[in-house]
Amino acid sequence: MAIVRPFKGIRPSEKFAEKVISLPYDVMNREEAKNMAEGNPYSFLHICRSEIDLSDDINPYDEKVYEKAGCNIDKFLDDGVLIKEQQPVVYIYRQVMNGRTQTGIVACVSIDEYLNNTIKRHELTRVEKEQDRINHFYVCNANTEPVFLTYRDNLKIRSIIEGIAENSEPEYDIVSDDGIRHILWVLSKAQYEPIITLFDDVDNLYIADGHHRSASAVKVGLRKREEIKKFTGDEEFNYFMAAIFPDNDLKIFDYNRVIKDLNGYSKEEFIAKIKAAGFAVEKVEDDEIRPRETHEFSMFLDDEWYRVMIKNHDLIDNDDPVKSLDVYILQDRILGPVLGIEDPRTDKRIDFVGGIRGFEELERRTHKDMKVAFAVYPVSTEELLKVADEGKIMPPKSTWFEPKLGSGLFLHTLD
Repeated sequence: MAIVRPFKGIRPSEKFAEKVISLPYDVMNREEAKNMAEGNPYSFLHICRSEIDLSDDINPYDEKVYEKAGCNIDKFLDDGVLIKEQQPVVYIYRQVMNGRTQTGIVACVSIDEYLNNTIKRHELTRVEKEQDRINHFYVCNANTEPVFLTYRDNLKIRSIIEGIAENSEPEYDIVSDDGIRHILWVLSKAQYEPIITLFDDVDNLYIADGHHRSASAVKVGLRKREEIKKFTGDEEFNYFMAAIFPDNDLKIFDYNRVIKDLNGYSKEEFIAKIKAAGFAVEKVEDDEIRPRETHEFSMFLDDEWYRVMIKNHDLIDNDDPVKSLDVYILQDRILGPVLGIEDPRTDKRIDFVGGIRGFEELERRTHKDMKVAFAVYPVSTEELLKVADEGKIMPPKSTWFEPKLGSGLFLHTLD
């Protein structure tokens, strides 16, 4: 059973929606956020990256940053940029990217179901990143951005959602600066009740993107429980906001690796080491650089692309949903033993590049500050669900989802 419930959302008024919407807080750095919001006082980046409104010498994790975010929410509400629903609602949220559509709902889910693993995870989190969003949510008294959840497609739920979308006018139909179309319907109780009732038959929800936001929202809820001692379980802080899409609608892009050096090896020695680790290595032309299937990698080194293929597939542990992943194999066979990248979560010699940036970005990084790049075949949604179902953890930076959820379209207050 997956608990899904309505909430009195805060959202942009219609005339400001196109100016408010922004990319999520964690896909840009401070300078990029500042440039994106330049000339737009209504950008949600003034809330989710409020350090852009303060002096550059102020630490982005300073208390002043979180206080500024809270003040900006109040100002947006006072100025009518944001409005609050008068009654609890559920939203239908549709995104269109390059002709591909994903349609789901935005509602609240239970922190207890996160704790009891009804809401399943597949990634570890970092304490400092958790603490940032804990501070942000707590001081703002709101979940300011939804977590991205998925579930195994349910035809009854899909039928109701698509029926409403086809037969009613949306509240917004806007295109954000990155070219993504965002369409939003606000549902009445009569419309959303059949949907949330059907989620009683959904065994699990899965975190697709937003592990840090999820963990932070849960910890803020637990903190508020401690503060008031006697809670009923019905208070808003017992729930956090999520955009929930069926798995069949999702697309996962590759999440690629760039490494600063060859761990002391020459180019020839490095390629020999890869071959000794059980791979075949061959040069490829520019039109053949993308991995064609699982267990095949592309490598960019000294301005040349190579195909790196596993020679003996019997050595792959296909019974283990993690060890059979290409990102695991790459780390286990090459990045760790050959390049000395023992912990990719903390090693400063490795960086990660989302597949949406293209192979040109891998080439650019090797020319700028890195030595070698590896491109992997994308993880499938079913592989992600299988890892989560078995209670296992993927290697860091295994999945890159597109399109990203639009930030600023929904907020959930905690009281």
